[in-house]
Amino acid sequence: MLLIEELHDGQEAPSDHLELSFDYRTRSRLRASTLGGVEVGLFLPRGTILRGGQKLRAADGTIIGVRAAAESLTEARCEDPLQLARAAYHLGNRHVAVEIGEGRLRIVADHVLGGMLMGLGLELQAVDAPFEPEAGAYAHGHQHPGEGASGARIHEYRKSA
Repeated sequence: MLLIEELHDGQEAPSDHLELSFDYRTRSRLRASTLGGVEVGLFLPRGTILRGGQKLRAADGTIIGVRAAAESLTEARCEDPLQLARAAYHLGNRHVAVEIGEGRLRIVADHVLGGMLMGLGLELQAVDAPFEPEAGAYAHGHQHPGEGASGARIHEYRKSA
């Protein structure tokens, strides 16, 4: 198993990739398999949020790329910026992870929140796409990520003492 304890900012191309849902990209302790079938153990600093396109360096020097897995999302759209801001406010008030785009909001699919957004006058569409929500005002602070899973075999992992 490859041990990964740090991010990597160098120019080297990754030799393999981890494809993870947003929920798993917020976990600092994780055991997973790369797309190439290599088992890795992540032991990153608490509060680390991995983003698609980032790279990780394993203890042996191997560079692993991070990919945001496609997830079942709800996309909410409207033409009125005030209406969109009101919807974002209500989602934030519920500590929901939200991806903000031009004229749209994306959240992990949830029928209750979808009903709320429709009640606020937004048009909804189901989409399967990578989820990259806002990090929040406190980028390394506590997050309430959505649920979802990639095709990778994943387990919560605790480093033995």
